[in-house]
Amino acid sequence: MMLANRWNIMRYSLYTPIYDLVAGLFASYRQQSIAQLALQGGESVLLVGAGTGLDLKYLPKDVQITATDLTPAMLSLMQLRARQRSNIKVERMDGQQLAYADASFDAVILHLIVAVIPDPVRCLKEAERVLKPGGRIVIFDKFLPEASTASVGRKILGTLTSLLFSDINRKFSPIQATTKLQLIHNKAAALGGAFRYILLQKA
Repeated sequence: MMLANRWNIMRYSLYTPIYDLVAGLFASYRQQSIAQLALQGGESVLLVGAGTGLDLKYLPKDVQITATDLTPAMLSLMQLRARQRSNIKVERMDGQQLAYADASFDAVILHLIVAVIPDPVRCLKEAERVLKPGGRIVIFDKFLPEASTASVGRKILGTLTSLLFSDINRKFSPIQATTKLQLIHNKAAALGGAFRYILLQKA
C-alpha cells in the first residue's frame, strides 16, 4: 500500500497544474452530490481526498470543515482556497488511515476518491469509523454497473487507467458490504450512469 500511495502522490503531483481544468468539468455534479447531505448549521464535515479543494465553495459557511489529501502539491492549492474562509481546516492525511477519533464527524464527502485510492474497503471503513451515529456519507465516483462483468477489453483498459488515474472496474456493493453502513440511494449521475451518486448512513 505504501508503494501505491507513493505512486498516487507522484502522478497527482504531475496532474496538479491541470487538475482544476479536468475535475472542474464535474462541478455541477459535485454540488448536487453535496446537496444530498442536507447539511445543517454547526455540523462537522470531513472531505477525504479533497484534491485542490474544488468542493469547498459548495459547503455552507456555518458548518465546520476538515479537508484532507495526501499530495502536497494539491494541498498547497487547497490551502489557498481555504484561506478565504475561517471554518476550514486543511490537513495532509491518508484516507486509508484517518488520524481522527471514532465518531468525530456528522458527514463525510468522498468525491472521486473511492475508485482511485489503493484500498477502497479500508477507505470506506475509516469513513464509517469517524462518522457519528446517524451521520451521512456521500460518494460521487465511477463504478462498474452491479449487474455487469468487465469484458476482456475493459479489463485491459482498466489496467491502463488504474496506472494513470483511476480504476474503472470497481463495483460498489462489495465495498459497502464490508461495513454496516445503510444505503439510502445509489443513483445515476454522469455519463449514462457510469458515475454514481451514493448516499449512506451510519445506524
